[in-house]
Amino acid sequence: MSTLARLTAQKKQLLARLGADPAPNERAEIQALLAKIETALKLLDPQGASLPDRG
Repeated sequence: MSTLARLTAQKKQLLARLGADPAPNERAEIQALLAKIETALKLLDPQGASLPDRG
């Protein structure tokens, strides 16, 4: 699995966890991880051409 695919999969999992209404401390942890993943995705694909879900 490529790095891009792995990061995208992790992002989807974290977004699903956010949708499950986590506790405030878990929500903060998930949001921090999502921010790191977004940064990595932008560095890997600055144009966003292969990232259909940029939310």
